[in-house]
Amino acid sequence: MNDQTKIDQDRAERTEKLQGMGCKRKRVEDVRFTQGKGSYVDDLKLPGMLFGDFVRSPHAHARIKSIDTSRAKALPGVVAVLTAADLKPLGLHYMPTLAGDVQAVLAEEKVLFQNQEVAFVIAEDRYIASDATELVDVEYEALPCIVDPFKSMLPDAPILREDIQDKMEGAHGPRKHPNHIFEWKIGDQEATDAVFANADVTIKEMLVDHRTHPSPLETCQSVASFDKVKGELTLWGTFQAPHVIRTVVSLISGLPEHKIHVIAPDIGGGFGNKVGAYAGYVCSVVGSIVLGVPVKWVEDRMENLSTTSFARDYHMTTELAATKDGKIQAMRVHVLADHGAFDACADPSKWPAGFMNICTGSYDIPTAHLAVDGVYTNKASGGVAYRCSFRVTEAVFAIERAVELLAHKLGMDAAELRIKNFIKAEQFPYQSALGWEYDSGDYHTAMKKAMDTIGYKQLREEQAKKREAFNRGETRELMGIGISFFTEIVGAGPAKNCDILGIAMFDSAEIRIHPTGSVIARMGTKSQGQGHETTYAQIIATEIGIPADDIMIEEGNTDTAPYGLGTYGSRSTPVAGAATAVAARKIKAKAQMIAAHMMEVHEGDLEWDVDRFRVKGLPEKFKTMKEIAWAAYNSPPPNMEPGLEAVNYYEPPNMTYPFGAYFCVMDIDVDTGVAKTRRFYALDDCGTRINPMIIEGQVHGGLTEAFACAMGQEIRYDEHGNVMGASFMDFFLPTAVETPHWETDHTVTPSPHHPIGAKGVGESPHVGGVPCFSNAVNDAYAFLGAGHIQMPHDAWRLWTVGEKLGLHT
Repeated sequence: MNDQTKIDQDRAERTEKLQGMGCKRKRVEDVRFTQGKGSYVDDLKLPGMLFGDFVRSPHAHARIKSIDTSRAKALPGVVAVLTAADLKPLGLHYMPTLAGDVQAVLAEEKVLFQNQEVAFVIAEDRYIASDATELVDVEYEALPCIVDPFKSMLPDAPILREDIQDKMEGAHGPRKHPNHIFEWKIGDQEATDAVFANADVTIKEMLVDHRTHPSPLETCQSVASFDKVKGELTLWGTFQAPHVIRTVVSLISGLPEHKIHVIAPDIGGGFGNKVGAYAGYVCSVVGSIVLGVPVKWVEDRMENLSTTSFARDYHMTTELAATKDGKIQAMRVHVLADHGAFDACADPSKWPAGFMNICTGSYDIPTAHLAVDGVYTNKASGGVAYRCSFRVTEAVFAIERAVELLAHKLGMDAAELRIKNFIKAEQFPYQSALGWEYDSGDYHTAMKKAMDTIGYKQLREEQAKKREAFNRGETRELMGIGISFFTEIVGAGPAKNCDILGIAMFDSAEIRIHPTGSVIARMGTKSQGQGHETTYAQIIATEIGIPADDIMIEEGNTDTAPYGLGTYGSRSTPVAGAATAVAARKIKAKAQMIAAHMMEVHEGDLEWDVDRFRVKGLPEKFKTMKEIAWAAYNSPPPNMEPGLEAVNYYEPPNMTYPFGAYFCVMDIDVDTGVAKTRRFYALDDCGTRINPMIIEGQVHGGLTEAFACAMGQEIRYDEHGNVMGASFMDFFLPTAVETPHWETDHTVTPSPHHPIGAKGVGESPHVGGVPCFSNAVNDAYAFLGAGHIQMPHDAWRLWTVGEKLGLHT
C-alpha cells in the first residue's frame, strides 16, 4: 500500500465516522419514538391543570338567538363557560388569519359551518367538560346555506359574512360580491387569448381537486399556563411554526412578545394542518389568564376532520393550445377556490392562491394566464398546503391531467408529448410565463431513466393487447398507465415575494461548539416527523468535521431557538438547511484562524481535510476540530473573543425546484370498480441528497398520502352543509393492506444557489403522486371514450363510470 493509498483510506475512514451528508444514518429520533418515550402535548401534566372542550354548532348556517350556560355551570366540576360575549370586551372574539381575514374564535351572532365553535367549557377533567357541553342550551335559527362554490356569487345567494358585508375591498383587492374574497390574476391575458384564437388544437376541461384533509396522527392540542405574578404566558402546542404562533398570540392578546413562551414538543405529524392558529389555542390562553391555572385543550378526531384546516377544493377550468404536431403554445386556467367560512389559507401574504402559478409545470410554454377567484361557503375554513408547497399539488394536477387530455386528442403518446415540450437543460435558469425562475433541471435525463427502468414501450404493447382482448370480451379488466412529470416550487422564501404577517420568510440556525468538541444547534424550524435531528446534524458534521453523533439538534422552543418561520411546504432543507450550512461555515472560518495560530502558520497555508485543518504539503501537521474547540475556550489568538459559535438568518435568493418522473401501472375490474396498483415507480430529483434512507421514507409517506387523496380520501358535504366524512369510518386512511409497493429512484441536479445544492423532497411524492394515480385511472378508460373522470377514484365511483359507459351486463 503506497502513501497516497494510505492517505485516501484514512480520509475515507474519517469521513465514514462523521456520518455526514450522503450517509444512510439511522434516525436518532426513533430511539425514543419506538420505545414510546416521545413527549407530546397531551403527555403534559401540570399542577391544578383544567381541561377545555367546545360546544359546537349542529348547523352549517344559522343565527344564534340565545345561549344559556346556566345548566352547564351548575354541573359539579365545571369551572367556567366562555362565550363570544365574554371574549368581545377583550377584543378576542375574532382572531386574524394568515391570509389577511379575521376568523371567529367563538361564534357571536351566526355560525357559518357545521361544528363551528360556539362556547368553551372549562372543567376539572375532560370528561366533565365533555358532559357539560351537552348542557349548554343554544337556540338557533337555521338559514339557507351554500356548499357549492359556483352558487356563492349568484345574485340571490345568502350573505355569509355579515361582519364584512359592506367591506368591498379585501386584503387582496376589490371584492365582486359579499361572498367573494379575492380575484388574483397573473400572466398576459391578451397574448394568451390571441394564441387560443388561432391555435390548431385546444383542450378545455374542468378539473376538480376535491376537498380533503391532512389528518395527522396526532390532533391539534394546546396547554396554556399564565403566571399572574410575572405576567408571563407559556403555551405548549402542536405548532409547525412556534415563533409565528408567538407573534399571533402577542397580536391577539396584547401581551408583549418577550412575555410569551411557546413550546412545541414532539409532534405526531402536521402536513400543513398545524401551521395556523385555532380557536382552541386562543380559548385555552384566555381560560388560563382569567383563572390563573393551566388549561389544556385536546380535540378529538371528528373535530379535527370537520373543523381544522382542510386542503384543496380547487375547481380548475384548464385549457391548453397546441400545434398539430403537439407543441404546446399557451395555457389558460381559471380557478374557483372554495375557502370555506373564513379565509384562513396558510399562504405567504402576497400569494392568495399560493404558488398556483407554477401550473405551467415542466414544460416550455411561452404564453399563459391564470385567474383565481376565492369565495366563501358554509364549510370549515383552511386551504392549507397538505404535503405540498402552497397549492402546488393543485397546479401540478391541472397541467398533468391537461397534458394527458391533449395527448389523447392529438393521438400522441403521453410520454412523447411531454418530452417534446420539456424545458431543456440548457434553458436553465428558466423564466416561466407566469413569473418563476426555475433554478436547475435535467428533465430529459430523468424521463429517459424512468422509461427505460419500467420498460415503458413494453407496457404500452401489453396495454394494446389487453384492450383488444377487452373488446373481444376475453377480459373484464382494464389496464391504465399513469404518468406524472412534475416540477415543484419549494423553499419559501425570498423576502421580495414571501412573508407571513409582514415577516420575511427567512429561517435560522444557531450552532455552538462546546470546549470538548460536542455541539448543540438550535433551529427556527419544527419537525413533525421529517427527521430533522438526524439530517441537520449530518449537514453540520460534513461542514465542520464533528461526528453527527456528537451533535444535538433542538427545535420548538421560542426561548432558545432563533426566530424562524417553521416547517411546512418543504422549506426546512432549502431554507433552514442553508442557514445551518452557512452558520457552520462561519464557525469553520474562525476555527481556521485558531488552527493557524496553534500551528504558527498563516491561515492561507491551511487546507480543510474532512475533520481537521492541515498545513498544505504537510499532511502530518494538522489540528482536528475537537482540538481547535478546546483552544477556542482557553487559548484563542490575541484580540479574538473566546468560544466557537455562530448564528445565521438565511433569506434564500430564489426558490428551489425539485422535480420527478412517476409512472403507475393499474388494473381495474370494470364490474366492481376495484383498482389495483400493479407497479408504482417514483424517480425524484431533490438536488444534493443528505440522507438517502430518510429521502426514501419521505417518498413512501408522500406517495401513501397521494394514493389516499386520489383513490378515495374526501371531505364531503350534503346540501345542508352536513359533513359526510368526519370519521375514519367515512374518511379513507390507507393501511398497509391497501397501500401499494413503492419503487424509488433518483437523479441528482443540485440547486446552483443553495449552499449545499439541496432542493427539498418531503412534499414532492404527494405533488407528483396524485396526478399519476388519476392519470392511470383515466388512461384505463380513455379508449372507451369516458372523458375526464374526476377524483377521488374509489371503487363505487369507478363502478358508476362503467355503468354510464354501458359496460355492465
